[in-house]
Order: sequence, then C-alpha cells, then structure tokens
Amino acid sequence: MVDFPYKNRYDWADFLEIMRLLRTPEGCPWDREQTHGSIRRNFLEETYEALDALDRDDPRDMCEELGDVLMQVVFHAQIEAERGRFTMDDVVNGVAQKLVYRHPHVFGGTMQAETSEEVLVNWDLLKKQEKGQTSTADAIESVPHTLPALWRAEKIQKKTAKAGFDWDSALHALDKLEEEVRELRQALESGRDADAPHGVREETGDALFITAKIAQMCGVEAEDALHRACDKFDERFRLVEASADKPLTSCTEEELVALWTAAKHTLS
Repeated sequence: MVDFPYKNRYDWADFLEIMRLLRTPEGCPWDREQTHGSIRRNFLEETYEALDALDRDDPRDMCEELGDVLMQVVFHAQIEAERGRFTMDDVVNGVAQKLVYRHPHVFGGTMQAETSEEVLVNWDLLKKQEKGQTSTADAIESVPHTLPALWRAEKIQKKTAKAGFDWDSALHALDKLEEEVRELRQALESGRDADAPHGVREETGDALFITAKIAQMCGVEAEDALHRACDKFDERFRLVEASADKPLTSCTEEELVALWTAAKHTLS
C-alpha cells in the first residue's frame, strides 16, 4: 500500500504521481513488470479506441479514451524517468519547443503564412531542417515503418510527388496497375514460391502500392477506401449468408457468385 490521498478531482501533478507510485515496489506488480515492448500493443489499441470515439462524436467516450492514450504516454515516460534518460517534463518541453519552432508565423519568426497551404509548406521545410533531412530519400526513410502499409505508401508517394517524381495523371498510373496485375497473374500461374523474386508476395505488394498511388492522386485516402470496402463486403456477405439455403461450404463457386450478385443488386 502507498500513502496517497483520495480526491474528488485529480490534477496533472496527481496523475504523474499516481503513475510513479504504481511502478514502485509498494505499487502494482503488473505495472511494475511492464516494459516499452510489453505495452506497445496497448498504445495502438488505445489510440484506435480514441479514434473510434472521435468518429462517433461521442464526448463521453472521447474524454475517456483520450485519457487512456495519455496514460500510455505517461507510462512510457515514467519507464524512461526510472532509467534516468528523460522525464515527462522533457516530453512536454520538447513538444512545446517544436510547436513554437514550427509556427514562426504565430510566434514572431521570419516566415509568414496567410493560408493553410503556406503553413504546411513552412512546416515541411522546418521539419526537414530540424531532422537534418537533405534529400527526399531522407524524408521517405523518416516515414515510420510501423504505420499501416497503405498509409505509409500514401505518405511516401506524397513526398516523392512534391519532388516531381509523379505520373502525369491517375489514368497513366492505372496503366501501371494493370501491368502489375498481369505480373501478379504470371506469378500465380508460374507456381513459384510466394517469397521468390517476382513471387506472389512481391507482386501483390507492387499492385497494392500503385493502387495507393492512384488513390493519392485522386485525393482519396487508400486506408479509408479499404475500410469502406470492408464495410460494404461485411454488409453484402451478411445477406449472402442469410440468403443461402445450405452452408456456404457446400455451395459451388457458381452458386456463391449467384448469391453474391443477388446481394449486390439488393443493396445497390
């Protein structure tokens, strides 16, 4: 047990102290055992739950889920404070310094920005200077490898487009997609191992990458487009399953196609 006063309302200092106490020998065994790696997935899950609350515009859930995300931030910072490498104060100072540095049009710097577009141009320039990025390749490498793959592809493609490495039109990019689909077909027909050079894994990745490029050129987020496709598939499959007069595993391919076509027409 630890000595800590109960309150009707806790503040920032209380929050930091609670997290510190949970990690002490007198605190919680589970919290004490955690590492950056062991709670990494928790960070992702809490972030997605916060995004879900934002999408639903639910203020009660937003407040709770943003708190859970903040807890993950403080948890990781507390682990580092125990190692003597940095504290939560350093985290707060770092992001405050960054905000001031990247908003010179607000805090009295030499750069000016009258529109959102100018703000983003300045932001990218200052970020490159701050990170020591001297080329577009450096900027591409800085895109987190842990992002969802379609999202990472989109960010990479935006950076190369700004450098002038781009298709003339989305239709020309579509020609490239058709080429990649032919190569994927060849990989399937060859029967070679999926991980062999020009195998199914490589060719699938190429097709997905150029698909994300087409979406980016059309102002569509590939990640969002795929989520919508998943929702549409879910709705149609539910109708397929309900309409079948026998288990789907007993249906022929032709019967499954007929069920799918009927569901598609019903929901269109």
